[in-house]
Amino acid sequence: MERICFLGYSARGILGCVTGLLDVHAHFTPPTTARERQARWQAMRAKRFLAPQPYHWTVAGTLDYMDRAGVAMQLLSNIPKTPDALRESNDYGAALVAAHPTRFGLLAALPTDDPRAALAEIARCADELHVDGFAVTCDYNGVSLGDPSLEPVWAELDRRGATVFAHPDAYAPANLGRPSPLLEVAFETARTVVDLLYAGILRRFPNFRLILAHCGGALPALAGRLELLGTQDWVPNPNRIEQHEIRAQLAGLYLDTAATGTGHSLAPALAMTSPEHLVYGSDSGVPCSTETTLEANRQALADFTGLPREQRAAIGHNALRLFPAAVARIDRAPGADQDPKGTGKCSAQIRRDSSSG
Repeated sequence: MERICFLGYSARGILGCVTGLLDVHAHFTPPTTARERQARWQAMRAKRFLAPQPYHWTVAGTLDYMDRAGVAMQLLSNIPKTPDALRESNDYGAALVAAHPTRFGLLAALPTDDPRAALAEIARCADELHVDGFAVTCDYNGVSLGDPSLEPVWAELDRRGATVFAHPDAYAPANLGRPSPLLEVAFETARTVVDLLYAGILRRFPNFRLILAHCGGALPALAGRLELLGTQDWVPNPNRIEQHEIRAQLAGLYLDTAATGTGHSLAPALAMTSPEHLVYGSDSGVPCSTETTLEANRQALADFTGLPREQRAAIGHNALRLFPAAVARIDRAPGADQDPKGTGKCSAQIRRDSSSG
């Protein structure tokens, strides 16, 4: 098997050797009881998510998988649906980062159904918990990310130059008898980003960076249609978004590779944006992902022929520029390798792991 390894360098020119993948799409769960896991499992099965048993996330199990899969760091996210659970989850995530500063980062959840609470959580998480970025759900308790009430939230994220990870609601009801994570998540992502575009959010707030889960879902495949038809007279366009803006704003998005490491997803993604905007994501830490599917997706990415080897390898560290605090923690780690030539450059290489055949 071909193992992808990456060497990432910090902006200040001191080499922080990150041998492995930087995973921007990884989930966690605060501690739960067996009864809570059983109840969650039954609720999921009622929504046609037919998991064979309750799911149990653990720190030890996650670190073990990361070591075996060559993952240097995971940027963790979890977005509960109630205010207290959301704050508790952010606190627990921050504690995980404090305990494992070179293995975990945190994308703090925001309650985007309540703009005032979201603003307070941005301030608390950025200024007190020192998180690496933020995570939002495309449709959170019935409020879409393009809702006009969220204007001050986007303004604050833009003011801070924040990196924001947008994830669809994987726990939404089944559609036509099939669970939401199979198909609906892809269309929810596309609808949400199109709404952000027409709402003028991406025009007015160019300083925050937006990462889309699952390679942007259905959005890349629809980008050409949107550019072709999206500014026609019959399309409502109150902010007069122009064709060149559609092209440029979609190209400015970052797309992760979670469950989308094949050419079916990567080819349209590369038609919409650049290789530098593809970032590695696994979607680990949730019941829809198994080690078998995680490894199959990682191998598909390694085998993708639509990019040269060097650009394909770079996907694993493209996100370093989005998370400078995480890079700084790695640089400060005892025993971090130093750049013998002081070049301070980023490079990437693919190494063959002979032990894995």
